[in-house]
Amino acid sequence: MGNSRVEIFVGFFLIVGFLALGWLALQLGEVPWLTGSKTYVIRAAFNNISGVKSGADVQIAGVTVGKVQQLELSKENQAMVGMQINREVAIPVDSIASVKSQGIIGDKYIQITLGGDESLYKPGETIVDTESAVDLESLISKFAFGQVNK
Repeated sequence: MGNSRVEIFVGFFLIVGFLALGWLALQLGEVPWLTGSKTYVIRAAFNNISGVKSGADVQIAGVTVGKVQQLELSKENQAMVGMQINREVAIPVDSIASVKSQGIIGDKYIQITLGGDESLYKPGETIVDTESAVDLESLISKFAFGQVNK
């Protein structure tokens, strides 16, 4: 009789442990069928996204409003960035997307500067007004080797 109590206790403990693990996985991970209703995807076309990685932050006024979901090269040889944006964030069509850096050598992220237009980007549309990453290495090498145009 005492042995079955131990088995019941261990079984209960395992069930609670699996439930806690499942809850933690849902809180930390991106589950598309759960987060899909909370976010939408918008794209941006850049000439250079040097240093931006999948999972990088998308910020408006310093507040994280999404994540970089996908990076690919378009047929026009531009870097296309797919961004997963929180559903409650509206982006006017005259907004500007820029590649920024956290400090001098910090991680790269996408900064969206909101415009004032009344019409908004719809899910799946592409922001074309963008500012690419400043390539410090090429600027330093041009300056060091005297190739800066005056």
